[in-house]
Amino acid sequence: MPTKMTLWSLLLLMLFATTCFALEEQQPEAIAEKMAFKLVRGVANVTTSVVEIPKQSYLMVRDRGSVGYLVGPLKGMGMAFYRLFAGVVETVFFPVPQPGYYDSMINPEYVWQGWEEKRIEPRKQGVAEPAEK
Repeated sequence: MPTKMTLWSLLLLMLFATTCFALEEQQPEAIAEKMAFKLVRGVANVTTSVVEIPKQSYLMVRDRGSVGYLVGPLKGMGMAFYRLFAGVVETVFFPVPQPGYYDSMINPEYVWQGWEEKRIEPRKQGVAEPAEK
């Protein structure tokens, strides 16, 4: 009997102690704002997804040279479908705080971001040079 009473006491202690350490929840206004941003981002990505084709074509030609004329449109079509898919998912599921906490599913968030970045590939490993003394 004392063991049973001790277990019940510990169970009640754990139950009530965890609520004391709970974090303050976010304000409803902040949640509604993040949901609205997610909805707007989703609609924007659906409507501008086709812009990925010229964007990726430009970026591939800039970074890779003449091979970008072939690879760029293909990559652009793939990115357009991906941006369209991400936009539809964010538009339909805007009240759900996923992924993260209403974070974007795609990086960059919008098609008009990321034009200025130059993609740099890692250097190829060559013959090791002797260290200077």
